[in-house]
Amino acid sequence: MSLYSDGLAQFLDVLPGHVRARLERSGDLDALIEVVLDYGRPAEARYRDRVERFHDIGVSELDLEYVSKSIGEFGTDNRAGIERTLHRISAIRNRHQKIVGLTCRVGRALEGTIDMIDDIVRSGKSILLLGRPGVGKTTKLREIARVLADEVGKRVVIVDTSNEIAGDGDVPHPGIGYARRMQVRAAAEQHNVMIEAVENHMPEVIVIDEIGTEPESFASRTIAERGVQLVGTAHGQTLENLMLNPTLADLIGGIQAVTLSDAEAQRRGTQKTVLERKAPPTFDVVIELLDYDRCAVHHNVMKTVDTILRGVAPRPEIRVRTGGGIEIVQNEQPIETDEASFNERFPSLARKHQAEPRGKERGTDRNAPALPQQAPVAGDPTKDKEVDSTTGSYVRIFPYGIARTRLERAIRERKAAAFVTSDISQADAVMAIRSAYQSKPKKLREIAGRPIHTVVVKSNTFSQISSALEEVLRSSGQKPDNDREVISEVETAIEVVMQSNRPFELSPAPAPVRKIQAQFAESRKLAVECVGEDPNRRVRVLPIRL
Repeated sequence: MSLYSDGLAQFLDVLPGHVRARLERSGDLDALIEVVLDYGRPAEARYRDRVERFHDIGVSELDLEYVSKSIGEFGTDNRAGIERTLHRISAIRNRHQKIVGLTCRVGRALEGTIDMIDDIVRSGKSILLLGRPGVGKTTKLREIARVLADEVGKRVVIVDTSNEIAGDGDVPHPGIGYARRMQVRAAAEQHNVMIEAVENHMPEVIVIDEIGTEPESFASRTIAERGVQLVGTAHGQTLENLMLNPTLADLIGGIQAVTLSDAEAQRRGTQKTVLERKAPPTFDVVIELLDYDRCAVHHNVMKTVDTILRGVAPRPEIRVRTGGGIEIVQNEQPIETDEASFNERFPSLARKHQAEPRGKERGTDRNAPALPQQAPVAGDPTKDKEVDSTTGSYVRIFPYGIARTRLERAIRERKAAAFVTSDISQADAVMAIRSAYQSKPKKLREIAGRPIHTVVVKSNTFSQISSALEEVLRSSGQKPDNDREVISEVETAIEVVMQSNRPFELSPAPAPVRKIQAQFAESRKLAVECVGEDPNRRVRVLPIRL
């Protein structure tokens, strides 16, 4: 709820009279987000849950001129504001610099918007907020500045490029509390003002909105290295988006290519050139704003980036605002296999204990997941007898120059009876990139010590790898369907959760089965958590969309 006047009357005053009258008649001004005025087109009002177009109100040149003269001057970024308010007017110009469109956004200072991340804000760590435009990044940034200045008692300086955080005019909006505000004359000078703020005004916290250029990224690193807490925002929905953005990758440590030795590349099962983090990240915590009431928190950015570069999907902490407060969903990390419990509860999925010592014998890959036993058919003489893991239904694939993460994704999405192995001596098949295979076609045979079925792909695209996986499965006489006993219960749970919008707990299961169930639920974009203690630990599927 707003603590301050939202200045909605001033906002309506700058709009053309017929547009203002229509908005006032709607009776839903509290949910108004922005008004769009495009020359020669109907006026448009955007609310939180809908869009209304006024087809009987066409926007004219006089309407655009009226709004332009009612507000302050437009800056180099084509933004202007209304003094002592948080509203923002953005212009669209034609080739002759004439205004042909206006986006009039309502700005509000709201209390309680950071309740989901209040503990992180007060921790003193540098925080980066990510999210699509309009999800509330700037609103949360404004509230963070007020909380740190008024409640925590820190010296806070806001670098306000477009006067969007603290409003237009020389006197900042009271929504930022006792935080100080430094205005930026031109957007291109934002990085210089960031450094000036640290050098001249001795802040403990710097707040910056929309970090988007390489100089700003470099200035952010400089500030963080001087021991100042940095709170900023950047466009991008996930941390992975940031890693793929060469301009902003430095915010999470930067990515560099490293060349491995032949032995190390073989041990990892990767190409010789891999990606690694270049430096410590600028921000300690990255918060992905999924929507107004949900966020995903990466508490240790350094660890998360390293995990992603090793080909493991990140598992952030998901926080949800509910009617009863804030609910924290902590995804389960991979844990060690408990084979005794696994064999007892799920004999059809168990990896049978062999009399021979476990090691490098074929079919006993130390890093392989538990292999399901091949189901016997009617009249099969092997029924009721132990089946060796070498006759199981899983196919071991060794990637040679192939993106391991994409291969694992193809296996998951197709529910294929296969897994990736790092030991070629135990592989049933090899998937190789054509460039590496053609240069040294005999190398794989020499490493494996035997002829081995090899499927060659032209490039590391997902579609190529997926097609190659189908070929491997066909040549091995397998179907791309996993053991139904592993996922039958979780499929039922997913259906119940999606229909009832309530959590559903599965039966207690050992760690390997819980991991498979969790991965399957997450593939359907549902969050999961593990509850209880062994031997009653189980997966709970949540009605939360990832």
